[in-house]
Amino acid sequence: MLPLIRGMWTTLRSMLEKPVTVQYPEEKRPVRTRFRGRHALKRYDNGLEKCIGCALCAAACPSDAIFVEAAENTDEKRFSPGERYASTYEINMLRCIFCGFCEDACPTEAIVLEDNYELSFVERAKAIYTKDMLLDPVPDGGKPTPQKVEPGVYMRSVPEMKDPTD
Repeated sequence: MLPLIRGMWTTLRSMLEKPVTVQYPEEKRPVRTRFRGRHALKRYDNGLEKCIGCALCAAACPSDAIFVEAAENTDEKRFSPGERYASTYEINMLRCIFCGFCEDACPTEAIVLEDNYELSFVERAKAIYTKDMLLDPVPDGGKPTPQKVEPGVYMRSVPEMKDPTD
């Protein structure tokens, strides 16, 4: 008899508590500071892309969700401050496990997992995010890529990269 009364008391107590349901599309819960959501490719303040096409993110990805193809920069068509840039950058979101290894492997901090968690697809082809979908917009005061620059000038406006050994 005592277990029955204890069970009824638990039920009655939980009926009087406020529900924890969130009315999702209207009300969005804030994410934690270390949340890993949709990827984004970052730019420098002058508009150049941070991605140098090294493909270390693709090598670090345990689910083989990232494909990077690099091309050479020229002074007439400069996309990034390095010698190369990512001409093709694709992430298959159906394969991605959001582990953050790509973010850790990137030497220029070009790829970042942000706080966007609204990822839904109707077709499989739409789950492959291309470079255009991932790349941040050009910041105020910057120029869109590709940029035409004078030889040797493009590195002046790019901040120093941190040394990974520090």
